[in-house]
Parts: sequence; C-alpha cells; structure tokens
Amino acid sequence: MIPSPLSALPLNRNIVTLMAAQMVGIAGITSVVTFGGIVGATLAPSPAWATLPVACMVVGTAAATVAAAYLMAKIGRARGFAVGATIGALGHLTGAAAMATSGFWLLCVGTALVGMANAFAHQYRFAAIESAPAVAGHAVSLVLIGSLGGAVLGPMLAARGEDWIAGAPFAGCFLVLAAGAFLAALAVARLRPTAERETAAQEAPRALAEMMRQPIFLAAVIGGAAGYGVMIFVMTATPLSMHAVDGHSLDSAATVVQAHVVAMYLPSLVTGFLIGRLGVGRLMAVGVCALAVTLALAFAGREVLHYGASMVMLGVGWNFLFVGGTVLLARAHHPTERFRAQAVNDFSVFGMSAVGSLSAGLVLHTWGWHGVLWAAMLPIAVAAATLAIVRPGRWPSPVPAAAHKRGQSRGDIP
Repeated sequence: MIPSPLSALPLNRNIVTLMAAQMVGIAGITSVVTFGGIVGATLAPSPAWATLPVACMVVGTAAATVAAAYLMAKIGRARGFAVGATIGALGHLTGAAAMATSGFWLLCVGTALVGMANAFAHQYRFAAIESAPAVAGHAVSLVLIGSLGGAVLGPMLAARGEDWIAGAPFAGCFLVLAAGAFLAALAVARLRPTAERETAAQEAPRALAEMMRQPIFLAAVIGGAAGYGVMIFVMTATPLSMHAVDGHSLDSAATVVQAHVVAMYLPSLVTGFLIGRLGVGRLMAVGVCALAVTLALAFAGREVLHYGASMVMLGVGWNFLFVGGTVLLARAHHPTERFRAQAVNDFSVFGMSAVGSLSAGLVLHTWGWHGVLWAAMLPIAVAAATLAIVRPGRWPSPVPAAAHKRGQSRGDIP
C-alpha cells in the first residue's frame, strides 16, 4: 500500500511559521514584479530604464546571499530571519515614499532592499530541513507551498491597491506589504532553537575548496542554478515576446505568467513524497526533462497555447530542480559547514538568476524568441550531464544519524 503524500508532513510550529513568512515574502516579490515595470515606465527618465526597478530587486537578492548566510552563522537563524524581514519592510516603506514623491531612483533603492530581504527568505528552506531533517523533502515542499498564498496575494494587492492613496499610485500596496513584513519579522524572531549546535560541535569543518569539490555538492549547485537561471531567463522574456513581438493581448500574457507561477509552487504538494518514492537524483532528472519539454513546446508554435503549456512545464521543472537541489545540498556538508555551503549555493543560484533576468531582454531583442530558447539549452544540457555523471542517489548524507534523530523529534532551528 502506497502511503499518502500528506501522511509524512512535518507540521510543527517552526514549519508553520516559515510557511507564513514565505507567503509574506513572495507576496512582496510578486507585487513588485506585477507593477514594477508599469511604475518604472511612468517614472523612469527614459523608457529603456522601465524594468530597472525589477532588475534591482533580482540583483539585490544575488548580492545579499553571502551576507545573509554569514549573518545567520553569527547570530542564528531566528534573529537573522528577523533582520531580513525588517529589511523587506524598510524596502516597502521606501517604495511607498518613492510613489509619494515620484522618485524613480528611490524606487530602485526600495526594490533592491526588497531583493536583499528575499536573500534571507530563501534560507527558509534550509531552516525547514534543520527543523525536520528526516523528512527534508517534505519540509522544503511545505515552505514552498506557502509561496502559493503569496503568489495569489501579491498580484491581488497590486491590482486593487493602485488608488488606495490619492496621488501616490501603489503606495498603499507598499504600506500593506511593509506591515506584513514587520509582522513576519516578529514571528520568525520566535522560532525555536534546536540541538543542531550540539551535533555541529562534534564535527570539524573542512576547507571550503574540499567541500565544493564533492560531486554531490556540484550536482546540487549546478542543478539548482540551471533550474533557476533558465526559469528566470525564459519567464522574463515570455511576456515581452507574447505582447510586443507576437501581438498577443496583455491579458493573455498575464494569464500565462499566472499559470507559470502556480506551476512553480503547486507541485510542492507532492514533491517531498516523490523524493521519498523516486529519490532526489531521479526527481532532479525529471526536472531537467521538464525543462527540455518546455523548449520543445515553445519551438512548436507561437500561439497562446504554446506559450502557456511551455510556461507550465517551466514551472514544474524549476520546482523539481530547486527542491531537489536543496535536499541534495544537505547531504553534501556537515552541520558546521552548512552556512558556507548554503552561501555558495545561493550565490550561484541567484547569481545565475540575475544574469538571466538582465540578459533576457537583450537576447530577445537581438536574436528573437528562438534565440532565447537556444540559449536556454546550454544550462539544461550542463545540468543533465552533471546528474548523469554524478548519479546523486548513490551518495549518502555525511550528517550523522544521531543528528537526524534529534532533529526529527524536536522540529526546531538554531
């Protein structure tokens, strides 16, 4: 008899708090993505700068990944997450001030701060693993399920909050998001500590180069970076190609993007279960195949159906590679090495996403939609080759079993 995917869900207080904080963070990100370009086009000194606020957010995430991991290594997860959420609240308040003063560059500062907060929020998934290491796949999936609420809430706030404050479009939306981020800061500051430090004290950390040379480490980082980079690259180019190149309506483009966002997070309901049934290596391989299908569907035609189907597959492929890479990374380091390993991983993953975000428009303008698809083939091929060579399923976790037993019984984080 096959167990239900819901039967192993580690719903303890920490996991629930992390899910709620993830929802707040994703609501802020999706709101900025939804109206950032619109506001940018209105305030920018030149139309060429219209998407700069959104790009600043992506770059802010990539730039802050190492600092976020370093800070949490010094002050702990709970206080580190509280600092990150507070930075997000300040970013939204800065955005509200920019709307009130029509300040384009102030808006860019605000979105960059929101992006920096996102670097902290992306470590929620690592905290989930530390809260329930014996069911790591389920723990990561649950945190990403919180993203579904944010993906719905963010665009809804953007759609309804434009005129809440007269003369300052979207300022009311920014203020609501700031309040949510402050509440999230208060919540994550109360996360419970774990016995992880007791285990960590027994393990001497290896040199960073030695840890990074492990095949399993390379597979985790390359898989996650390829999935995130391809997703951002193709997602950024899709609405522009649909509307500006192929003449589809803005409503159609928005619907396709919404379907993509749902496809990114909805599989999290079963991703942890699939890791248990298939193994993390096979799940990541399925993710690579989903990205390949994405390109095949996109090459097949330029109608709304082709765009929509390819973007759904893009979301599924991202989910399997991102969750799988996160779980695999936990097998590549000892507890004392986790912050350095996570910093390298997230810098690689979100650095690649920043490159994808910044280059998508240029590639589309220079080589067209098919140029975007051909360019996406390289990271997909690299990820496929890495997984085929490494075969992640044969690499056991270096973390002692006793650590897993303690973490499983407590459900807390340092």
